[in-house]
Amino acid sequence: MDMKLEVLVIPVADVDRAKAFYEKAGFRLDADFNISEELRIVQVTPPGSEMSIIFGTGLSESAPGSVQNLHLTVTDIIAAREELTSRGIEVSEVWHDADGLFHRPGGRNRVSGPDPKRADYNSFVSFEDPDGNGWFLQEIVNRAPGR
Repeated sequence: MDMKLEVLVIPVADVDRAKAFYEKAGFRLDADFNISEELRIVQVTPPGSEMSIIFGTGLSESAPGSVQNLHLTVTDIIAAREELTSRGIEVSEVWHDADGLFHRPGGRNRVSGPDPKRADYNSFVSFEDPDGNGWFLQEIVNRAPGR
């Protein structure tokens, strides 16, 4: 049986501010249901993704900004960074892990610039939404077998 991740709920403090941010970042607005004072559901989808994120009111008891290490994959990390910055999104410089591994918390072991060999899975940029929910873009051109 296939299981696909469909939706991820992220906590935000200001729904309209979050909605404006994600639309500015190029996410597609799928829905904005203002059901009552206690329940509002906004769904946005990253460009090219089958998985969406949902935020709003009455959806999560987690603190705004508490979701970290969200990953979006891109085929050209430099072009993706340029696109986000051209949209007015504050994005880190391109970086890679010194050991050629997955990134570490707190920016430890980061080296400026893309992976020298441009190896798949090894180059990143990071950004946060207005509440501090943390995102990474990860460059993957050729997926590892079975992925």
